Amino acid sequence: MTEFEGKRVFVTGSGAGIGKAISKMFIDRGARVVVSDVDEGAAAKAAEEIGAAGIANCDVSDEGQVQTAVAQAVEILGGLDILVNNAGIEISSPLLQQSTESFDKIYAVNVKGPFLVMKAAIGPLVESKGNIVNIASLAGVGGSPLLGSYCATKAAVIQLTRVAAIEMRASGVRVNAVCPGFADTAMVDRLVPDFEAATQMPFGDLVAAKQGRLGTPEDIAEVTLFLASNDKASWITGSHYILDGGLSASLV
Repeated sequence: MTEFEGKRVFVTGSGAGIGKAISKMFIDRGARVVVSDVDEGAAAKAAEEIGAAGIANCDVSDEGQVQTAVAQAVEILGGLDILVNNAGIEISSPLLQQSTESFDKIYAVNVKGPFLVMKAAIGPLVESKGNIVNIASLAGVGGSPLLGSYCATKAAVIQLTRVAAIEMRASGVRVNAVCPGFADTAMVDRLVPDFEAATQMPFGDLVAAKQGRLGTPEDIAEVTLFLASNDKASWITGSHYILDGGLSASLV
């Protein structure tokens, strides 16, 4: 498929999992992609495996690193058409027992990170009339035990998406978000023991009852690419798409 032939894409947090799946799908459909991750080894391995155009690593919470990485990506690609903000972390803790330091850390990565990357990339995106897809979470639209600060950060990402979309509409730049439920990723794997302890229920049973199955990174990539397509999604901006197998639709 050549749906994204010639498109220039930068994906943060793309050394593994959802970010890697998004990057691979873009490449498979004709795009040139620069991958980025705080884990330089993971980024190098992913870039080789999926055939990325290059690597521009950064810690998204560090403004200087972000500016350098975006500039590198633009130089490698010769411009920028699509930005995917995927980098993020999780912290499992009862909200009012969480340390201030870990609260600050998750906000720095999950909220300040997308803000800094969008800010650094908006110039080339305006030039190309490109678009941004932020990877938020179902946790941004509903509460969950043990994920209080994570929920708050993802709600913030949705609101950043909405405001950026309004402010950038006249420039021709679209901004949307994807909100996955539980997916088959290393992040979710790390949460399983704490969720089982809190719910007194096997995690697999919880997922089956609430959303049918775990989502896959490819499920999330498909919706990300749909939103990034100026052909298919040209009238969509300021939206957040929920992918959760019906979890949020059910009251029981």
